[in-house]
Amino acid sequence: MTEYETIIGLETHIQLNTTTKVFCSCKADSWFDPPNSNICPVCCGLPGVLPVLNKAVVEKGVLLARAMHAEIRPLSYFDRKNYFYPDLPKGYQISQFDQSLAKGGYLDLPVPASASPDKQPYTRRVTIWKLHIEEDAGKTKTGNQRRFIDFNRCGVPLVEMVTGPDLRTADEAAQYLMRLRQLLRWIGISEADMEKAHLRCDANVSIRVKGEMKLNPKTEIKNVNSIDAVREAIAREIERQIREVEAGNRIEAWTLEWDEDSGTLKKMRSKETEADYRYFREPDLLPIRLSKEWKNEILADFPELPLARRARFVEQYNLPEYDADILTSERKLSDYYENTVLAYGGDPKKVSNWLMNDVLRMINDQGLNPEEMKLTPAALAEILQLVDKGTININTGKSLLQKVQDSGRTPGQIVADEGLGLVSDDSAIRAVCEELLAESPNEVANYKAGKVTLIGWFVGGVMKKMRGKADAALARKILEELLN
Repeated sequence: MTEYETIIGLETHIQLNTTTKVFCSCKADSWFDPPNSNICPVCCGLPGVLPVLNKAVVEKGVLLARAMHAEIRPLSYFDRKNYFYPDLPKGYQISQFDQSLAKGGYLDLPVPASASPDKQPYTRRVTIWKLHIEEDAGKTKTGNQRRFIDFNRCGVPLVEMVTGPDLRTADEAAQYLMRLRQLLRWIGISEADMEKAHLRCDANVSIRVKGEMKLNPKTEIKNVNSIDAVREAIAREIERQIREVEAGNRIEAWTLEWDEDSGTLKKMRSKETEADYRYFREPDLLPIRLSKEWKNEILADFPELPLARRARFVEQYNLPEYDADILTSERKLSDYYENTVLAYGGDPKKVSNWLMNDVLRMINDQGLNPEEMKLTPAALAEILQLVDKGTININTGKSLLQKVQDSGRTPGQIVADEGLGLVSDDSAIRAVCEELLAESPNEVANYKAGKVTLIGWFVGGVMKKMRGKADAALARKILEELLN
């Protein structure tokens, strides 16, 4: 039986989160706005207008190039990419071709066991062939046998990034997009929401007999708006190509459209090549001259990247990879964790447990980001310290999380104001234990008959009577003494 290898490359279009478009002052993000409400003569390509470059677009492009380990060029040019679609009013797109903002680059992609064919984790280096700035086209919608054009997206700033043919499975492609989305949000250049078209992906897919080196004709999959859809569309296309080859047919270089509703691929057109676009230098824009001073200013506060921080959390704080992965999923959450560890001064794993099991639930339930929390890292650290000192028990500590978040008061203030401190007085706890045993003759008899697991029930009863403020260890000791 012939064994095939899949070759996958991804083309991603990343919408930069600038306030205005790349060559005019129209609002860039118009997802919720009426059609054709954020347009002007520049982005509609009316005769006689001239584009003016948005400086922030270059700066965000430089940040991404640095994050992808690309070579940032001190001199780059804009080019005209010529093609004729109804939603491209100028008849060309301002892009970059042979002298783009950055050259090369890579992303070392950790592939977890769940996405690995042999269920063993590994790392795949994904090279970057292209990384350039360009403007977006408009949007075409069809309905009632008519075609409607919305020019709102014309001129929205994009970075197009093309990988080498380095991915081998649909799961690897999905992992790449997840890590890219994480990275874009981490460095703050894009919201990377695929459902709002902030991150769009086209997949180039081909197959070859395993062991061969020649790249076979590839097909391009378009119109996928989620990571799950990318995974499924690639998997379907791999299956289709294998069926075609085994039936003796040749794979044609088609552009395919993914139909989300039916879960099927449909032929759109034959695939274009670069020659079809007749690139030439954009005459209305000066080159981008990136001086050392400007580049250093852009990169002055460049952060530690998520995969590097993930590895450091495992090594420095002795966290399991599972914890480190979750805690570095978003930069603000990662900063929150590390600031809590520094303020606490205790076991980093204990901080991880509280954050992942309790604080993260609060963040998600209330739709907040960690920076907006009244439960600051200092407040969470104080709660952990109060528990460690025996001032409060764990249950009281957990209840303090929401109380601090609701009121903004410090944990110490709340403990003092509400009398939540742990009761460690032997005589007070003993009196409650005796009261509980007197009220529970059946449970006492069962315990003495050998059902010693009831000790947990007795401790719970004491805690309930003392509103969770009893020293549970002392209560257990006194109960065992009285029962035995």
